[in-house]
Amino acid sequence: MTKPNLKELLNIKHPVIMAPMFLVSNTAMVIEGMKAGVAGCIPALNYRTLEELKAAIAELKAAKVEGGSFGFNLIVNKSNIKYKDQLQVLCEEKVDFIITSLGSPEETIREAHKAGVKVFCDVTDLSFAKKVESLKADALIAVNNQAGGHRGNIDPEALIKLLDEKTTLPVISAGGVGCKADLDRMIAAGAIGVSIGSLFIPSVESNVSQEYKQACVDYGAKDIVMTEKISGTPCTVINTPYVQKIGTKLNWLERFLNTNKRLKKWAKLIRFMIGNNAVTKAATQATYKTVWVAGPTIEHSKSIQPVYKIIESLVK
Repeated sequence: MTKPNLKELLNIKHPVIMAPMFLVSNTAMVIEGMKAGVAGCIPALNYRTLEELKAAIAELKAAKVEGGSFGFNLIVNKSNIKYKDQLQVLCEEKVDFIITSLGSPEETIREAHKAGVKVFCDVTDLSFAKKVESLKADALIAVNNQAGGHRGNIDPEALIKLLDEKTTLPVISAGGVGCKADLDRMIAAGAIGVSIGSLFIPSVESNVSQEYKQACVDYGAKDIVMTEKISGTPCTVINTPYVQKIGTKLNWLERFLNTNKRLKKWAKLIRFMIGNNAVTKAATQATYKTVWVAGPTIEHSKSIQPVYKIIESLVK
């Protein structure tokens, strides 16, 4: 069976999705991405209220051009108390696509398809990909071990080939693309397109602090480490002096709480809130407590550039 390519699925010029990044992605970035012929995606949780989310959708609809596309990322597990209301808004407004993360996408797929909205699902292995396939998602986002943030454990090309051969769904690769040669390699392995995040952190249109942007330019792949300090789940960050100082492993009390059946849920919630607060402060203001989330593809970030220039480097 012939699988549709990403350009056909989203009516875009280039097989690229600007990946949703918590605190980083915004409408200005997505609008510039659409003008350059790619799709852009924003975490719904970047908006505190449904009114703000609706305003962002209206802005994107007004700015949409032929050859561009926009969508939103939904955290679909029970910890996201805003999930159902956000899903309802995205379906009512008929956004182009939704990317699901961290939980079962069953309800999202069902409701989105009623509204004519496509759904792509984050997966890191074949077992979850098969579940998503049975739910009739439109595509898989294959999150590999080169992705930024919460990444997978399998090499990019190996994961693409595994999911492409063992499922009927088209595969979009997430992680490890920092230049055109990387993009071409993923397509050659069987991906219909790629999802790229870290390259766009040091963009002119990004709202994060200049210090965060400059760190993505100054540091490289060798400076990316995994930390459990943000959410309790390993996450990639830049190995700044502050990260080195606090360490990347949970302390003995946190480990105990994480393994205690009665306390585990609350311990994870508290850890997430503490880590999220640290990431928010570091992303938006100058502080010595710098916990900057990024992936190894910052190796390719040599300066702070407009979104269209970053896309040009990927497709030309």
